[in-house]
Amino acid sequence: MNIIIFQYLYSFAHQSSGGDKVIVFFAHIFPYIVILLAVIFLLFHHDVLTTTSPLKSLTRKWKEILLVFFSGIFAWCLTFLLKVVIAENRPFLIIKKIQPLLTEIDFSFPSGHATFFMALAFAIFFAHKKLGYLFMFFALIIGVARIMAGVHFPIDILAGFIFGALIALVVDKFIVKGITPIKAIR
Repeated sequence: MNIIIFQYLYSFAHQSSGGDKVIVFFAHIFPYIVILLAVIFLLFHHDVLTTTSPLKSLTRKWKEILLVFFSGIFAWCLTFLLKVVIAENRPFLIIKKIQPLLTEIDFSFPSGHATFFMALAFAIFFAHKKLGYLFMFFALIIGVARIMAGVHFPIDILAGFIFGALIALVVDKFIVKGITPIKAIR
């Protein structure tokens, strides 16, 4: 099933140069835009940059800002370690006829992009439900585009989504809200 879904989504690549540019945009450039949107939202939504006392405003909302950025960064770091341990090759190294639209040299499982952006989306969701759904949609677009670009299998993206959501949940419950593992069991 993993290969069938991959081949279907990858079949959209190399159909036209314009289509390939759209895939590359959503797989490679759009993620930076999503990060920028998250930063802008967190800083302006809480009046951190527009107030006369930005530091005071920042300290009032530090838990939310910590949740969002720590979740994403922590997810990215853990994914990097998992990739080294699992060492799963990318689709173009397994299926010889695949010509990826992006150059990737590390391992593929789990997807670092999917993990990071789903952790970011869930962290935002915990504080702002409607906006969290939008960022989940962004993560989905990025994940699908990376499959279409030939650099990930669907299982890489799915595992990244699950891992990212779990990391954001753990960061929210145990770090931001201060629930210790012993309190969580009770």
